[in-house]
Amino acid sequence: MAGANLNTNTKFLSGWGNTSVTNNVVITPDSPDALRSALRQVAPNALEHGMIPRGLGRSYGDCAQCSGGVVIDLSQQQILYKQDIQSGQVTVSSGMSIDALIRHMLPLGFFVPVTPGTRHITVGGAIAADVHGKNHHLDGSFGNYIPSMKILTPSGIVTAQPQGETSEIFWATVGGLGLTGVVEQADLSLIPVETQSMVVSTTRTRDLDELLSVMNETDHNFKYSVAWIDCLAKGSNLGRGVLTQANHALKPEITSANNHISLKALFARASKLISQRQLSINTTPPLNLLNRNLVRVFNEVWFRKAPSTSTTSIQSISSFFYPLDAIGGWNRLYGKRGFIQYQFVVPYGCEPELRMILEMLSEAKVSSFLAVLKRFGGSSQGLLSFPMPGWTLAVDIAVGSPNIAKLLDQFDEIIVSAKGRVYLAKDSRLDPKMIPKMYPNLDNWRSIRDRLDPKRLMASDLSRRLELI
Repeated sequence: MAGANLNTNTKFLSGWGNTSVTNNVVITPDSPDALRSALRQVAPNALEHGMIPRGLGRSYGDCAQCSGGVVIDLSQQQILYKQDIQSGQVTVSSGMSIDALIRHMLPLGFFVPVTPGTRHITVGGAIAADVHGKNHHLDGSFGNYIPSMKILTPSGIVTAQPQGETSEIFWATVGGLGLTGVVEQADLSLIPVETQSMVVSTTRTRDLDELLSVMNETDHNFKYSVAWIDCLAKGSNLGRGVLTQANHALKPEITSANNHISLKALFARASKLISQRQLSINTTPPLNLLNRNLVRVFNEVWFRKAPSTSTTSIQSISSFFYPLDAIGGWNRLYGKRGFIQYQFVVPYGCEPELRMILEMLSEAKVSSFLAVLKRFGGSSQGLLSFPMPGWTLAVDIAVGSPNIAKLLDQFDEIIVSAKGRVYLAKDSRLDPKMIPKMYPNLDNWRSIRDRLDPKRLMASDLSRRLELI
């Protein structure tokens, strides 16, 4: 591709779950000009197999792959165009990682408004998935904090905003899985924080009823709330868990809660925003190391380790938000066959369906090293965005678990009957017939997308598998 400063390779790619590996032509532009040049050169050749943008590859499924086609790798474009330390608004390239943004802006007193459980995602990826965090019950999802973004669509460059004449394009792109075009840059509104620490409340709950009750009664007091659930627990212990809720620490709270530690030492500890990895998994073992026996032991230890009565502690931002980032390549622990992260939401009032799914997981003896429950607030305006008011549960399941395909199909039916949905950004196995039932705005999204991309150049393995386009 003469004329553009591009790095082009043929690579086998997968999502973070290490399933569905496909062969892709990967183009890595090293500048905004190179990105535009790449799209001009790629577009005529993308008619048959398509092209899709990709960030840091942390989506679990196949939404950032394009088998036989072109993947535009944006991860090398870490550009901070503008920052306003009065308002906290920044303008960044879509390849800017949450990690880099935190490192730059947190010392200035600002934090990202929404973050998932890893800092190793790009702003563009966060927009494409309309990611949510532990604060969705109060603050909503990532798209709520984007005042404007510049999108390189196949039909031209669009500066889209959440209101006004470009709002349809904006909300088709937020949660649109990269299928409306390539986000070149975006404005992002950060939130002010006084310190680099969190005040964290930890509560152990004996069963699902108690967990849901405590979250309903107390979540409004905390900006962040998340519960770990023991998916192997049965009977009277079904759904037992550990609930952690937190607020950003104020300066007086740090001094009061840690009067036995010098303030200088505390800030030195808390300022290690990104924990150094204590372990790095560099090779993939042939078998799943996170098997049911190990998970059962881990679950018991983790549950017993939590205090029986609510306790409060000071934690660093990295330990509260990103504990797994301390283990490099932790996804390899599931072995060569990889794993699925299955995340769904069911509306409030559908607690019996949530219970039914947990009972089925427990009865099937399906182990999940990570099982996380959160409360969602209002629905996103993104036409394909996942969040809606209700309970969301995410579970990691090793590929090869007995009868897992049939079990997940049964879950899909339960979720659809409850008018819930599965998170597309993490999916790797849904039946395409389920998508219109889960996402009622699909036809509207398709109409907007086809206006932006009439030749349907933007495509991914996920979009073909689920027949989105």
